[in-house]
Amino acid sequence: MAGLLSLFKKKSAAPRCAAVIVAAGSARRMEGIDKVLAPLGELPVLVHTLYAFQDCAAVDEVVVVTREDLLVEVGRICRDFAFDKVTKVVVGGEERIHSVQAGLREVSAEAELIAIHDGARPLVSQEIIQEAAAAAAASGAAAPALPLTDTVKRAEGGRTTETVDRAQLWAVQTPQIFEAGLIKGAVQKALEDGELLTDDCGAVERLGMPVTLTRGSRENIKITTPLDLIVGEAVLRARGEGAL
Repeated sequence: MAGLLSLFKKKSAAPRCAAVIVAAGSARRMEGIDKVLAPLGELPVLVHTLYAFQDCAAVDEVVVVTREDLLVEVGRICRDFAFDKVTKVVVGGEERIHSVQAGLREVSAEAELIAIHDGARPLVSQEIIQEAAAAAAASGAAAPALPLTDTVKRAEGGRTTETVDRAQLWAVQTPQIFEAGLIKGAVQKALEDGELLTDDCGAVERLGMPVTLTRGSRENIKITTPLDLIVGEAVLRARGEGAL
């Protein structure tokens, strides 16, 4: 994969970074609510997400990947809120990795780094994005993560078989940021091998590339269930009151 060779090229002080926002999920666990358009505070979830990248100095362009039935609405949102970093809104695929590939194809050739972010993570901070981008520029691949705090059990048939040592376990968040050639090649290789990965780090790890973990945040939640919307509202209120 020729793209991997670019890892060894000299990096600029501020590499051009594109973001692929993946907002093409079916929201099966949201009880009929479309999670990226669900209201969070006074704005839809996706609007909060796009503001985070629109306002981030480390990000130069944004490609949004969504479902075909949301294409017109998402395009309207980008126009109405003047998200001028959004260069394209495209249709995703059946699985997340197909949607990621659809976004990767639309990123400009000038992008040196590509950040892949869940459209349903609306509360990501500027610091999280910037730290992951800086680490990816230095190492080729980075993602924010949090150490696990719960006890983890391995089980079979509903009965525990082992308590897993959590000291080396991390919960990985997004944005996951990579050298452009690396992630394009890694996703293509995963698809060729029939691997329907749900985590973008897994694509480069399959090639033997380690991922640098940067500081994650408890606030950087993914809206997956209706309860997550309640938690998100609480985070927004706390931020407005200066408690976070």
